[in-house]
Amino acid sequence: MKKEHVLHCQFSAWYPFFRGVTIKSVILPLPQNVKDYLLDDGTLVVSGRDDPPTHSQPDSDDEAEEIQWSDDENTATLTAPEFPEFATKVQEAINSLGGSVFPKLNWSAPRDAYWIAMNSSLKCKTLSDIFLLFKSSDFITRDFTQPFIHCTDDSPDPCIEYELVLRKWCELIPGAEFRCFVKENKLIVVFDIYRDSRGKVWLIDFNPFGEVTDSLLFTWEELVSENNLNGDFSEVDAQEQDSPAFRCTNSEVTVQPSPYLSYRLPKDFVDLSTGEDAHKLIDFLKLKRNQQEDD
Repeated sequence: MKKEHVLHCQFSAWYPFFRGVTIKSVILPLPQNVKDYLLDDGTLVVSGRDDPPTHSQPDSDDEAEEIQWSDDENTATLTAPEFPEFATKVQEAINSLGGSVFPKLNWSAPRDAYWIAMNSSLKCKTLSDIFLLFKSSDFITRDFTQPFIHCTDDSPDPCIEYELVLRKWCELIPGAEFRCFVKENKLIVVFDIYRDSRGKVWLIDFNPFGEVTDSLLFTWEELVSENNLNGDFSEVDAQEQDSPAFRCTNSEVTVQPSPYLSYRLPKDFVDLSTGEDAHKLIDFLKLKRNQQEDD
């Protein structure tokens, strides 16, 4: 995978050519101050909220006594920056798309952060909804900081003009969405398509042909080598068949856990449970040993 391949998969690179066969969308340039806000590694304070937060009244005098009110003049109040001009453009775009949108950056959507939204969904109606998802998403951070992480060429990183992509919200059935892998102009088994109830096929997205894209029921070793893509078919049968390899699940279980559930947990917990970070595991074992010695 080369950097030019990644650039060609940016939403704004392909959307003008396939506008008629994909979901209606609006592309807005992302101002530098908005990007800086999204990358700010501090307390999550969401910008763009229309209504101030409300505080419930204590139910009893005892409960009121437990509340600690600070008179310290040095106490800092966290306030989110405001982007009035950008907020107006975003809200106009949302309204033009029916009032609800699916947001993403040049490549990624904040699928790993859906759990933090009040509706546990990527369905957004305001800029504050989008900011909450973006500031909570590792996928969005990766778009900003490591867009060429799996590229094999060592050429300088191209300059990227970041964009906010707003797509009209549609209720899609996961079982009707397919991922197709293309290599050297052959459909070998990376674009996503959706087949609606009328049989019409919609283009959903393009993805780079490389490990940054989820290979689903295939492995990247199979896709790169093109070996054993047809499963039980012999090589002769596969050549005679002359059609793309197709894989789907045969399980009758229709409800599966989300692959993004692990993003709800602190990364240290995930690393410990999977053994991906040996240093954290060693530190944890040392801590447990010290606790046992103290006991």
